[in-house]
Amino acid sequence: MTLRLAAVDLGASSGRVMLGRVGPDELELTEVHRFWNGPVRLGNTLHWDVLHLYRETLVGLRKAAAVAGGAGGGLDGLGIDSWAVDYGLLDGAGRLLGNPAHYRDARTNGVMERVLQTIPADELYAVTGLQQLPFNTIYQLVAEGDLDRAETLLMIPDLLAYWLTGKLGGEATNASTTQLYDVRAHEWSETLAARAGVPVRLLPDLREAGDVIGPLLPAVAEDAGLDPATPVIAVGSHDTASSVVAVPAAEGERFAYISSGTWSLAGLELDEPILSDEAQQANFTNEGGVDGRIRFLKNVMGLWILQECLRVWGTDDLPGLLGEAAAASAYAVLIDPDDPSFLAPGNMPARIAEFCAKSGQEPPPSKAATVRCILESLALAYRRTLRLAQTVADREIDVVHVIGGGSRNELLCQLTADACGLPVLAGPVEASALGNVLVQARALGAPLPDLTAMRALVRATHELRRYEPQGKPADWDAAESRVFGGSG
Repeated sequence: MTLRLAAVDLGASSGRVMLGRVGPDELELTEVHRFWNGPVRLGNTLHWDVLHLYRETLVGLRKAAAVAGGAGGGLDGLGIDSWAVDYGLLDGAGRLLGNPAHYRDARTNGVMERVLQTIPADELYAVTGLQQLPFNTIYQLVAEGDLDRAETLLMIPDLLAYWLTGKLGGEATNASTTQLYDVRAHEWSETLAARAGVPVRLLPDLREAGDVIGPLLPAVAEDAGLDPATPVIAVGSHDTASSVVAVPAAEGERFAYISSGTWSLAGLELDEPILSDEAQQANFTNEGGVDGRIRFLKNVMGLWILQECLRVWGTDDLPGLLGEAAAASAYAVLIDPDDPSFLAPGNMPARIAEFCAKSGQEPPPSKAATVRCILESLALAYRRTLRLAQTVADREIDVVHVIGGGSRNELLCQLTADACGLPVLAGPVEASALGNVLVQARALGAPLPDLTAMRALVRATHELRRYEPQGKPADWDAAESRVFGGSG
């Protein structure tokens, strides 16, 4: 039997609804609807247009039902994943109190430092295992100030699921990104919330990936063109949690992963969190994964910098620029992609030039040179992060899996292999949607008992591209020393 499943996959720059077909030796995705997503400035605040996301989700579900066809028509299930840390607040009647703020908004400036005066960083890390990022949910909530009218906090996928089903709840993998979640106890830390001044009542009951949230509300089913009995299923609702499900690693393989998109998330999959002083000092995060796994990783500023450059340049000829960048001089200009100056939207080419001026470099002389600078700098950041991960976790890796949109960027994948000195396996591109439908399929009875079985199905049904390391490791050592002051 082939299951027909919709994956609503919301990224930080675009959303998509994918129709998945999962059966014996079958795992196929069809994109049925893609739509814009991004920050909307209202006054001095950056917001997400969450009603737009909800409307486009319904449009996509209707299209998915139409494409699914078949004797019975419709869908067997649907699941939602998105980026992390952002949320909506509901009042006591279940009404949204306002458009969710965007994590790149400046309202959290200085908040992290203020909270850490109340809750020392080592105490936060001992409970949550999360890296310190100024936009973590705990800091956003403190920046909200007045929370008296709020009764429930829902992360973005949980908010959309609530509007689809009327059921309140929070999925654990996304909850684990809030810095309000006890990574060892697998539950909210009410103690941390109270110490930070976050009302405990805001924290919803938790559910696990694979739990059935509920059927569609009748009015929603009518809008989406679906049977009201269609189940909404909790998946790894943090998109990276879903992506890691679809890492096509063989059983027993010692692998690292880079989920490459607007952000890059680079790290290891572990059975238990690492909460050591060394892990904290290296600023690694321990986020919850599907089936109780731990995503031991760091956020690296991904293709966001390149995306902003393309926007400023007013061009969409990325293939042409990548071809020119491949022929550009190596290591000519290098930046630290995680420098705070690159976080907010804006004129990235100018910011790169400013970074160069401060670091004693000439700015890239052309667009192609700028692209080369960005991609080499990302490869260096990946190298540094994965070497640190191996040291802190006392674990060696033999291969790096690059998944997500960045797996299509041949130059980035080759540079990553060169920098890391390890083979890179690139693909699948739509890893988050694949992980989404795989978890749904298991919940509906497909014989996919564990991650090993899910990954075997990905390997059997998707073509991967292998990149072998080239060049001289000493050149990368020197380049890393220029940017970071030496290897990690």
